[in-house]
Amino acid sequence: MDLNLRQIRAFVAVARLGSFTRAAALLHVAQPTLTVQIRKLEEALRVRLFDRNSRSVALTQMGRDLLPVLGRLVQDLDGVIAEVRSHGAGYQGLIKIAALPTAAAALLPKAIASFRIAHPGANFRIRDVIARRVLTLVEAEEVDIGVTGGPTNAIDVDVLLTIEDRMHVVFPQAHALAEAQLVTPDLLMRYPLIMMDPDTSVRAVVEAGFHAAGLIPRPAVEVTYMMTAVGMVQAGLGIAILPSSAKEIDAYPMIRSRMIEAAGFERQISLVKKGGRTLSPLSALFVGHLREMAENK
Repeated sequence: MDLNLRQIRAFVAVARLGSFTRAAALLHVAQPTLTVQIRKLEEALRVRLFDRNSRSVALTQMGRDLLPVLGRLVQDLDGVIAEVRSHGAGYQGLIKIAALPTAAAALLPKAIASFRIAHPGANFRIRDVIARRVLTLVEAEEVDIGVTGGPTNAIDVDVLLTIEDRMHVVFPQAHALAEAQLVTPDLLMRYPLIMMDPDTSVRAVVEAGFHAAGLIPRPAVEVTYMMTAVGMVQAGLGIAILPSSAKEIDAYPMIRSRMIEAAGFERQISLVKKGGRTLSPLSALFVGHLREMAENK
């Protein structure tokens, strides 16, 4: 199969712009040249990628299926090329990160904003997923670094940095917990518990905290996302236990939170990479930036 990058770029440009004329201008080629590139790509793949006439251009079903794959290929390749060139023209390129939703919302925005002051050519692709998925993406090298929670028992990752995230109980403003002198596991067991999905790092930490106190929690409601948990609290369905870094708590003005006064109700947040792999220069700089932020916190 005789494919080349020019043909793939031509396909992605026409597909996204919906016009041979605009795509040719973007790629700085003559329109007949662009048309030949698309035709050769279709011949190599033995499929038709566009339905076109004198008035419109539309992707075929096969074209729609190929666009996400080939579009990502071009983006990744451009990122690698830009990073290689960055040694001579100031660091630039793409940093791919898998992160817990709480870290993606609370930690990364500030870190990325301050990092790009010194490195404006740095671009980021963030995948906000649950802890187990973070490790899977790091081990598969689909991302450069991961921000995960709880124990990092995967044998194929290196831990670069760890910070502590305390658990807080989340409850309606008028709840009896607002007047409690201490928030303890025994006290929490008196109320319906809204708990996170078993695959999340928060669920593992919360269960371990209760078990350390000799208690077995029974969820009244299980959810996957923290915003859903806070919504359930707002509706009066129970109390939730979430990390202090959860920005979702601030979304409801009538919701309060308090730290749980017991050992074990803290989550370890870890910055990880693929074991035995060398980070790109730009990713290594960002890791150093995160480490500096943690030390100065």
